[in-house]
Amino acid sequence: MLVNGAIVAGKGAGAVKARSTEEIEQIRVILRSRFDELNAEYEEAAAQNHRLRLVEIGDAAGDDQADSGSKTAERDAATSLLRTLLERRTQAEHAMQRLEDGTYGNCEGCSHPIPVERLEVFPSATTCVNCKAVRERRAS
Repeated sequence: MLVNGAIVAGKGAGAVKARSTEEIEQIRVILRSRFDELNAEYEEAAAQNHRLRLVEIGDAAGDDQADSGSKTAERDAATSLLRTLLERRTQAEHAMQRLEDGTYGNCEGCSHPIPVERLEVFPSATTCVNCKAVRERRAS
């Protein structure tokens, strides 16, 4: 697995060697593909949200409390989806920038390599598991 300018074997503490141009390009393609997927999802969700709002504007006459509540719940769900997709898209964009800067694969908190397994599951990860846990405990 490719991690921050190095190939890391095993649990992330093994042998390390410089990342090749081909490996950097492979990571770039993966991140760009993820960004493009998220961007397409975001654009589709934004279009659906716009259509939902147009329907609400033209179909509000005679609504009772239940109808209003249902529309509010739909609107809240659509807005939440948009926020989530925008955040994920931003994370992918940030990962691409980190790759260009040469910091991709290093924890932003402690600067240690992010475990390979974490990057495989979440390529946009910016923190190691320990720093992420500390952040979550502080936020609670």
